[in-house]
Amino acid sequence: MRNLDGDGQADLKVHGGPDKAVCVYSAEHFPEWRRELGVEECAPASFGENFSVSELRESTVSIGDTFRVGTAVVQVSQPRAPCWKLGRRWNRLDMPKLVIKSGRTGWYFRVIEPGVVETGDALTLVDRPFARWTIEAVNGVAYSAEGAMDLDAARELSQCPALSAAWRDDFREAAS
Repeated sequence: MRNLDGDGQADLKVHGGPDKAVCVYSAEHFPEWRRELGVEECAPASFGENFSVSELRESTVSIGDTFRVGTAVVQVSQPRAPCWKLGRRWNRLDMPKLVIKSGRTGWYFRVIEPGVVETGDALTLVDRPFARWTIEAVNGVAYSAEGAMDLDAARELSQCPALSAAWRDDFREAAS
């Protein structure tokens, strides 16, 4: 499954696809962004996400976490790497860098079992095979200072079967 029904992406080279079918962002971050950006409006879909979720953050969600939501089953596949379009949306060219620096990147789901999802449906965790690799931890390896990447962690992530193929390849290349 490449995306949600009715949700098209303009640039399929970097958006959508089996490992990036659903973009997820924590609603827990909206008050922080309102304060930091000095804006009143920061609500669901403000970061281009398909799902705005509560009670989940990058520190509590791990690669491979599998959730039931509505009648669908989804799995965390990778952190979100924000692009220039987020900067355009906020009229701030530095927004992608601010998001990465904050660690509040969001993440993607792949769809394991298609189904119907409605606003307000609960996300119920059904499996956590790689608890060590929270989105926060993966971001810490991926966005480490130039030359300071933890190569052992990168090698380990390059072998993590639940991590998207693109991110595994990036870690494999960085660790070689």
